[in-house]
Amino acid sequence: MPNLQPLVTRLDDLIQSTIPGLQYALKRNRPYYGLPELGWIIELAAYHVSANVLFYGGADFDPPPPLGTTDRTRYLKVTSLEEAERPELRDWIEQAARTPGWK
Repeated sequence: MPNLQPLVTRLDDLIQSTIPGLQYALKRNRPYYGLPELGWIIELAAYHVSANVLFYGGADFDPPPPLGTTDRTRYLKVTSLEEAERPELRDWIEQAARTPGWK
């Protein structure tokens, strides 16, 4: 099983540096990121081989993240530090800062 801590740390840094003024909460050992006017917009969930970045308003993104079919939530599985540097991930994080999430 890979050590996901460096990946989770990088994703957390990326999210927090991309969106100023984020609120942060932990629930069931998962970080949630939100903005007062939009609600909770991103969740980060680490599993055995990947870290999933969930976007609560992701169905409204252009283009939307590739995974998820229920509600408005879409997500991306990230398995390496290289994948965490993909430009589309930063773009989705930026779109999350403008899209209503989960209240």
